[in-house]
Amino acid sequence: MRYLDHDEHAKVSAAVAAAEAHTAGEIVTVLADRSDGYSDIQLGWAVLASTAALTFLALFPDFYLPLVDRVLGGWNHDWHPQAVLSLAVAVVVLKFVGVWAIQFWQPLRYFLIPPPIKKARVREAAIRHFKVGAERRTHGRTGVLIYLSMSEHRAEIVADASIAEKVTAEVWGGAMADMLVHIREGRVADGLVAGITDVGAVLAEHFPRHENDVNELPDRLIEV
Repeated sequence: MRYLDHDEHAKVSAAVAAAEAHTAGEIVTVLADRSDGYSDIQLGWAVLASTAALTFLALFPDFYLPLVDRVLGGWNHDWHPQAVLSLAVAVVVLKFVGVWAIQFWQPLRYFLIPPPIKKARVREAAIRHFKVGAERRTHGRTGVLIYLSMSEHRAEIVADASIAEKVTAEVWGGAMADMLVHIREGRVADGLVAGITDVGAVLAEHFPRHENDVNELPDRLIEV
């Protein structure tokens, strides 16, 4: 899924170039649709729901068995052990498949993902992109990655070693806040530009541009 058009991509790339004009640092921007498929979370909710359904059937058979009788037409069935076990298997399978399938509706899937897990996996994805696109690819190790994951509604800023030694994680909080203000209003490109501008200002303070500085990493936005 594409979030930005050609002009918006150009706008973000221009912001990167402008920010890097005053610093020896290099800024890489990545816009992702999502950071993970969360199939394990989908499976976990399905297992939990089917287990809960089986547990309730075992604890309250006098409630559920007459209810099944009414659904089947009001006949009083002979609930011998084999029939009860068959019902239990049917309940588990139907509950599992139903809860697993309904999570293919993306809003529900992401609603059911615990926030700490979303946070951790967005961070992991940002670090993976950083290692591929920026880490140790600049002279002096002055690369910074701005990573935005749309489905999780989260952003991360990952800095190379030289920058991390001088700039604490709290400093990037202002850039994150400025970026998310625009993104929450649907102006993704403007949000990225705001974040890039703030990051560039921090880099210019600690790593000013030298006369012989060259552009070591692409300025373009990477959309995945």
